[in-house]
Amino acid sequence: MRPAVNGHPADLVQAALAGGPAALPRDAAGWSLLVAQARTAGLLARVATLVGATLEEDVATLVGATLEEGVATLVGATPSPSAPWPAAAAGHLESALRVVRAQRAEVERELGHLRQALAPLGAPVVLLKGAAYVAAGLPPARARVFSDIDLLVPQERLGDAEQLLGLAGWRSTHLDAYDQRYYREWMHELPPMEHAQRGTTLDVHHAILPRTSRLGSPGAALFEAAVPLPAHPGLSVLGPEDMVLHAMTHLFVNDDVSHALRDLSDLDLLLRHFGARPGFWDALPGRAARLGLQRPLHFGLRHCAALLGTPAPAPAAAAAAAFGPAPPVAAAADWMWRRALRPQHPSTRLGGQGLALAALYLRGHWLRMPLPLLLRHLTVKSLKRLGEARGDDAQGGRG
Repeated sequence: MRPAVNGHPADLVQAALAGGPAALPRDAAGWSLLVAQARTAGLLARVATLVGATLEEDVATLVGATLEEGVATLVGATPSPSAPWPAAAAGHLESALRVVRAQRAEVERELGHLRQALAPLGAPVVLLKGAAYVAAGLPPARARVFSDIDLLVPQERLGDAEQLLGLAGWRSTHLDAYDQRYYREWMHELPPMEHAQRGTTLDVHHAILPRTSRLGSPGAALFEAAVPLPAHPGLSVLGPEDMVLHAMTHLFVNDDVSHALRDLSDLDLLLRHFGARPGFWDALPGRAARLGLQRPLHFGLRHCAALLGTPAPAPAAAAAAAFGPAPPVAAAADWMWRRALRPQHPSTRLGGQGLALAALYLRGHWLRMPLPLLLRHLTVKSLKRLGEARGDDAQGGRG
């Protein structure tokens, strides 16, 4: 029987993120379920940092010690009285932390290659999402895994950047003619690129939303507030307000919500970090209006506060609330997001979850492109999948 909270399937990951070490399970069965849920959500390493101490203390331990010393402190043989855990969980937690450590080192190496490849560009190169968190030493990077590196370059220099990256060994992975047109004419990025020798995946953007997006396509304005990285000459990250708004946009204007809780946790950490800076909360609503991202700001602050207890000053919260949809739409949106902002694990499923995820998938596409183009795109993709499935069946039959 699945554990439940207030009659709903228990989301142990969300409870741990919101409640800290005191909210961790107290028995082996609970830990087994927490590990399974956290792995599904891409948050196992972040859960590992909660064992035995506060998040910031554990982060300091990990940063200031060798991996083995950090793991020994976090999942050592002597459980903390405040957060007892079974020894069986140690291997899972240690493995997750090792993956984070290895990926951080790989990203640092890859950034060196990118700096060298793009040095002749003579234009701003801004890191986005996970790579930005790592390069800038921001809290989400400390227990975060991600699958690719995202860059932002000015739209007018996109072709030059692609050429330079091609000379350095990166190649497009989407060779289908329709996919190439889809990315180059309608989207906010080049087709994904992969390095021929190292296998690194790279997404090169000129904006943070597609050209066809109903919210506009913020791009040029982001370079105004970009922050150079002294440790990575030639590379920058978005300014604090823009980085938060991009995280909100990536989560709440997206058709893929498979890791929505992980992205919400990233957002929570960014808000707590930047929120301590003077002027951040005063500037955030105005910056959202400047970029046309008022609705993502509304959803971001609303769900961070509701699920993770993210603090926000009353004026900023009120400004974001004013950007929300009409009450009937708001109720429907809350119903959908409550089902998406959970580990996509069988133990956490709520009634109507499949419908909610399907609706958010369609909503994400609808926000990204006008209806005629959306219908055409979904038809083409469906026919392609059908053709691929028939091809697989034919090959299987011949075998």
